[in-house]
Amino acid sequence: MSSQSPAPPQASNPRLRAVLGHEFFAPYQWKRRIALWSGAVLVALSAILFAKASDWSYALFQKMLAHGIWIPLIITPIVFGLLSWVTSGRLRAARGSGIPQVIATIHIEDTSFRARMLAMPIAVSKMVLTLLALMVGASIGREGPTVHVGAGVMHWLGRRFGFTDPKALSRFILAGGAAGIAAAFNTPLAGVVFAIEELAGTFEHRFSGLLLTAVFVGGVVSLGITGNYTYFGTVQASLPLGHAWLAVLECGIVCGLLGGLFARLILLSRSGPLAAIGRLRDRNPVLFAVGCGLALAVLGVLSNNTVYGTGYAQARAFVQESPVTPGHSFGIVKLLANVVSYWAGIPGGIFSPALAVGAGLGHNIAQFLPRAPEAAVVLLGMSAYLSGVTGAPLTSAVIAMELTNNQDMVIPIMAVCLLARAAASIFSPTPVYKDFAERMIQDFERQQALHAAEEKPDPASPPSEHAGPTSAYGEPAIDAESRKDELKP
Repeated sequence: MSSQSPAPPQASNPRLRAVLGHEFFAPYQWKRRIALWSGAVLVALSAILFAKASDWSYALFQKMLAHGIWIPLIITPIVFGLLSWVTSGRLRAARGSGIPQVIATIHIEDTSFRARMLAMPIAVSKMVLTLLALMVGASIGREGPTVHVGAGVMHWLGRRFGFTDPKALSRFILAGGAAGIAAAFNTPLAGVVFAIEELAGTFEHRFSGLLLTAVFVGGVVSLGITGNYTYFGTVQASLPLGHAWLAVLECGIVCGLLGGLFARLILLSRSGPLAAIGRLRDRNPVLFAVGCGLALAVLGVLSNNTVYGTGYAQARAFVQESPVTPGHSFGIVKLLANVVSYWAGIPGGIFSPALAVGAGLGHNIAQFLPRAPEAAVVLLGMSAYLSGVTGAPLTSAVIAMELTNNQDMVIPIMAVCLLARAAASIFSPTPVYKDFAERMIQDFERQQALHAAEEKPDPASPPSEHAGPTSAYGEPAIDAESRKDELKP
């Protein structure tokens, strides 16, 4: 589709003609604005509905727990296996967080690939299957799926408005993902930063105004329906200069290393114990998912039922310095619960569970720093672990500050996020979302090459076959050391 603006309206005054002929008044530009603003409203409404449904689903699981802590030992493995089976075919794109799918579709402009990853049936099934997973206690979040749904809604709406140009649709996908994360956490600034740092990996000046407006529109809708709330409540904590700044060093190193380790565990690799786990899942993914569900249920019994769900209640309790039982082991056990839930290959994100793990680790570190306020150390641990997992220090810092409405910790939070990212790179040199997205891109390019070879066979070069474990999405698990090309913005 041509983006040429039509001839400017005629007017008797030359200056008026010049103003009316400005690009701002071009029908094409207004068509795009209306599409984006309408999409932002739909994304916000979808995010709110998803959030309410998620709370309802987990509340239903808690009612089941009230009848016996043994119930997840039966129900959770069965539903994990069912989810693995359902997402093994046409709904495969609904697996996992959804953020890697969005990143891949921004970088791959192929129409069929985008349709496969962002189709409305995928968006709807993403929400429904994530709710089903939460209904049986899966240690997953809804924020990543909300990004996937937001991108899918924007992509669908852009095409309905007649935008078929791949570059234009990339901007719709980016805006949808940003609006999704902003509406999920009620953090508009974090939505913009997330789009720039994580989804696109670059800042596009020409689109920055429309991106900001789309996030703003979605934020207004969310604000009007749910009110002006802070995700974890206002946290009045500060970290004075001096000895207490040891918390920045300790949280940055410890939480960063564990965040990087978590990323490496869910990425898997070609060699070592992780490769064996990947091969085991490949041979029988449904049975493997059943085993993951059973492992999660066992962890739930051992942890007094605290590792199920998003971990929101526990993270909020740690930040507000309320008691959590068992508090000292929560961080590590929740990390293990996140790993087995993600290994199962079911739909679900890692944002909220990562915040919960970080809060638990911060609580542990605070015991060794009696001079530092515990709430401040917990906030640092939460920020550092999220930065280590996602490899996005700026997004992690902004999210932590917006989630707690805390401006006094700006410098310590930014410092700990940068330190944590550096520590996490020891285990996970490439951010986890970009690593998964890169595998999708490489898999797509491999398939394109195979199709081209089938159309024009070359007897001198036999078709190559990849071996080794696959990711939760079904892509080849590629070591960072063996990667030849980094994902480029």
